[in-house]
Amino acid sequence: MAEYSMGEALNEFLNKSRIKGDIQALRIDAIWEEIMGKTIARYTDKLQIIGERLIISTTVAPLKNELLYQRDKIIRRVNEALGQNVIKEVVIK
Repeated sequence: MAEYSMGEALNEFLNKSRIKGDIQALRIDAIWEEIMGKTIARYTDKLQIIGERLIISTTVAPLKNELLYQRDKIIRRVNEALGQNVIKEVVIK
């Protein structure tokens, strides 16, 4: 039987678990202000990860438009913050 550290075991569990996206969304939510700035963070209602999609919810129309133009930047910054290429698409709701 192979030996794993606690961190390796947790990572293995998360990689196989359906809650992986929720955990990553919580990690992003915790640093969203650092990634995107105070104004965007203040008016962002909800962040979700489903598969390789980051879903950003906001009710502010000008912000939706701005986020649409920044999708590539958001993908790059979020993946850098997570330390892996998790996000391949950004959806603005």
